[in-house]
Amino acid sequence: MKIQTHQFKQQATRYFLGESLLQLGNHVDINRSVLVIDENVERHHGAKLHQWKKIVIPSGEDVKNMATVEKIIDGLISYEADRKTTLVGIGGGMMTDVAGFAASIYMRGIPFGFVPTTLLAQVDASIGGKNGVSHGKQKNLLGTITQPEFILFDYTLPLTMPDEEWHNGFAEIIKYACIMDAELFDFLEANKQKALARDVDVLQYLVEKSVDAKTKVVLEDEFETGPRRWLNFGHTLGHAVEKIEHIAHGKAVAIGMVAASRFSEQLMGFPNDQTLRIINLINDYQLPVAFTSDKDAVFDIFKLDKKREKDAIHFVLLEKIGKATTMPVPIAELKEMLQGL
Repeated sequence: MKIQTHQFKQQATRYFLGESLLQLGNHVDINRSVLVIDENVERHHGAKLHQWKKIVIPSGEDVKNMATVEKIIDGLISYEADRKTTLVGIGGGMMTDVAGFAASIYMRGIPFGFVPTTLLAQVDASIGGKNGVSHGKQKNLLGTITQPEFILFDYTLPLTMPDEEWHNGFAEIIKYACIMDAELFDFLEANKQKALARDVDVLQYLVEKSVDAKTKVVLEDEFETGPRRWLNFGHTLGHAVEKIEHIAHGKAVAIGMVAASRFSEQLMGFPNDQTLRIINLINDYQLPVAFTSDKDAVFDIFKLDKKREKDAIHFVLLEKIGKATTMPVPIAELKEMLQGL
């Protein structure tokens, strides 16, 4: 196990890289903690955690809402949790979002930590302090930026995921490669067979590279006023597609990255052969690349994106593989380009 400590503006967060879920009690007091886990994690790993106080919630993106947060809060009240109680979210990206949000608002904030169990949560959702829920058509509309006290990365947990969910996690890793790490892009191309076969050494390398990449950006721009916006590459359109099609987050982001690469060709002179390289890599990791959603419906959602300011959206574009930039693009121009996809 490797331990890293990162000092964010609010507090320090400890990363336990390569630690086992079975060792959770070494890092948080079992008598002063409450676990919140989804039903899938409870089914696979609940027996290992039978001595802990637990709140079990449904799984799936559709329950990332205030009703689920209220269920967590009701559970905390039933356990008589106070301001020194630590809430530990164990699960995928939906879990880290709702658990972090519930902890941020219960008694005006209690300590919390995460044990991400999916590849997507390990490389992205658990890191950076963004917590929240969706409301109506808008994904992640309500939320806070509050850092966890710790994140425990058990590399064996994602190995039990279904194939589709395994592929889903690679979208965010590909994103980091596109926006800031051309060497990681090369590695993904060269090691696709091992990665898809769930080679643990390759998994460890990819998770730790991704964790380093996201942490570096968040430390530089914790509250998303500049470079942290790069992490939204593929997400502006992707969130809209995800909401309309009810598909997995990684699949939607993959479609969004291809669209953003096409937009980068038009707005930044991004070379077409680089777009094709991105498309091939996304294909290799068995993620979708074709934009087939109703364009008007997508536009109706993404025109209300949180990154909108007046009549423009701060859109993440590529100058080259490994280097992103953000540009305010007029809504009308985005609509026109969207019609051309």
